[in-house]
Amino acid sequence: MVPQSVAPIWPSTAPLDIAIYISPSLVIPNLRSGPREHLVVDEQYFRIDDWKDRRQIDTSFTVPKEVQNNGTLWAHVFVAVSGFALDPTKSSYDQSKAYHFVRPLTQYVPKKKVVKTKKLLGSTNETTDGPDDVGSKGPVVASFYHPNCTISVIPDSGNIAYPSMHPAMRQYVNLETSRARDASGKNGWYYPILFVNTFWQLREHMTELNSTVETLPLHIELNHLSNWKFGIYASLDESMKQNRRQIASGGPMPAAGDGSELEEFKRILVDTNVYLLATTGIVSVLHMVFEMLAFKNDISHWKNKKDNVGVSVRTILANVFMQTVIFLYLVDNSEGTSWMILFGQGLGIVLEAWKVTKTVDVRVRPAPAGSFLPYHITFEDKHKLSDTEKKTKEYDEIAFKYLYVVAVPLLLAYAAYSLVYETHKSWYSFIIAALVGSVYAYGFLMMVPSLYINYRLGSVAHMPARAMTYKFLNTFIDDLFAWTIKMPTLHRLATLRDDVIFFIYLYQSYKYKTDYTRINEFGQGGDDADDDQSSPKAVTGGDKSSVVSESRLDDKGAGAANKQTVAATGRESDTGKNTRRR
Repeated sequence: MVPQSVAPIWPSTAPLDIAIYISPSLVIPNLRSGPREHLVVDEQYFRIDDWKDRRQIDTSFTVPKEVQNNGTLWAHVFVAVSGFALDPTKSSYDQSKAYHFVRPLTQYVPKKKVVKTKKLLGSTNETTDGPDDVGSKGPVVASFYHPNCTISVIPDSGNIAYPSMHPAMRQYVNLETSRARDASGKNGWYYPILFVNTFWQLREHMTELNSTVETLPLHIELNHLSNWKFGIYASLDESMKQNRRQIASGGPMPAAGDGSELEEFKRILVDTNVYLLATTGIVSVLHMVFEMLAFKNDISHWKNKKDNVGVSVRTILANVFMQTVIFLYLVDNSEGTSWMILFGQGLGIVLEAWKVTKTVDVRVRPAPAGSFLPYHITFEDKHKLSDTEKKTKEYDEIAFKYLYVVAVPLLLAYAAYSLVYETHKSWYSFIIAALVGSVYAYGFLMMVPSLYINYRLGSVAHMPARAMTYKFLNTFIDDLFAWTIKMPTLHRLATLRDDVIFFIYLYQSYKYKTDYTRINEFGQGGDDADDDQSSPKAVTGGDKSSVVSESRLDDKGAGAANKQTVAATGRESDTGKNTRRR
């Protein structure tokens, strides 16, 4: 009968003797005649209530043949009140003063797929080392060992409602062996809880066991853990193990995923400096805020934009292509990429594609006679272009003409080098890797046309200043993330290239001053969301610089009319001033 409530059988002041033996069998080993090296822990007088008592044991052992052949390595833990016998085979053994339990030191984990790569122009037999798991129908499971083991005593568990206890925690509660009950017959006792904490064991630190592994190190730490932490660690660890077992048995992918995201989070906590981790936590919040503000202001700017002044349509189309290539590369290397990176990249593709539809009309037209395809996609202007828009289009063509001269040879050179000297999974993988390598290395060149257009127009008034400010702030945050979040090396280095463009844009903003509270020379109101509702301010003699800039950009007839209007306005303003003086 399951007890309704259980209480500690030993007082919290009782010192403990703890011995741990390793064995490939669940059968209790012979403690007197077994190999001496199998006794990995022999600690005495470990106080339950002394939170400062911490023990660390470092040793090594020879791996049993059974464990090398995909067997399980068990840890037999013997606990007794100090001075009492630990060996259950001794006649002096007292079940009320000692107990024994077993925990595995190895885990059965699905192996990561290691895909063979080869030189596409070389011999088909020239491949990298590693098992080829591409053709396997299900997951390949192997026995893995982690060299660190933490055993924590839970001193503050107190009386426990045993039936309602979380199953992940209940498995570590060892009831009194005789199953004795109190006078009510409903309550019992339990031995001190020793929690084998495997929560912080990372998959990348584990060793796969096989016939080549003959000796292994073992680091064991004995410490204390509060009951509320015990509940969190036990439940999370058991959930991860259940998901792992479900995947290993060939079942469907759990709703929580394969645990890679939590594994990445644990890796950051374990491997990252505490000050860097705190800084990363703060800037993570700032990154989300700036990302939302940049997204909101970018959409607002393009939604209210009425013309194509200063807009490089080719750059937008190139951005769609480049971000799609990067997304395909990240998916092709999804084993080393966080889902947060994939989501942000996919959202960027959607936004750039929407900008294309705001700039030009995308149409599917019948192809000319003799074409290979019956239809082709065309990009048509939404309206008749003004003189300034025509100049923008002309500058865009000039910038890309020189860009092609630089970028195409670099792309071909990198592709040739990659094809000859590097290995790839397939031709598709080679094409994606060559394209993304060029994008990461020379992608900043695609941002140059916009800077060139700013230079030729002598203005940055047409730029979404607020959105760009938030994006550039996120660029510096990405520089920090690049060294804490797991991602491909090329993607990590590419975060630094945008900083160059940012400083050039800062210089242009400093040189070409813009008052975003006024209607600018292009008839736009900067990034103000209420531009459509605001009315243009009256042009006075003090605003001649704005009008002169507009007269330079408009055609000659319109410029002459504007000058006459300004002259008349200036004379009226001067007359009013003279009247007030008199």
